[in-house]
Amino acid sequence: MPMIKVIAIDHIVLRTSKIAEMKEFYSNILNCPPERELLDLGLLQLRAGSALIDLVPVDSELGRLGGKAPNQDGRNMDHLCLQIDNVEDSELLDYLERSGIKVEEFAERYGAEGLGRSLYINDPEGNIVELKYSKK
Repeated sequence: MPMIKVIAIDHIVLRTSKIAEMKEFYSNILNCPPERELLDLGLLQLRAGSALIDLVPVDSELGRLGGKAPNQDGRNMDHLCLQIDNVEDSELLDYLERSGIKVEEFAERYGAEGLGRSLYINDPEGNIVELKYSKK
């Protein structure tokens, strides 16, 4: 039986230098209504069915952590978050380490189901993947 069982995509985080246009596109054209906004941090979260789309202006506190503004040769996805079935923290950490995956510490983070425990890992291309325990 596999250690990790993915339940759903919890959220994606998109970095942007065009926050107004991105908000208009996702909320008005694609009908993903704003759910949560943390102006001091630089985060707008939009509801996309059971998941969230997080928009992070690159010139905000949070956005500056991700590097340069997106362009044709640069990335604009900060990370992808997967909801996973609950397992013991130690079992998951052991599994990832045995698989050669560098792990960071668990933290309490907000996602599509509210606050919950998660950790970050990198895929082989260096994309950040957040693994977040599902509340289902």
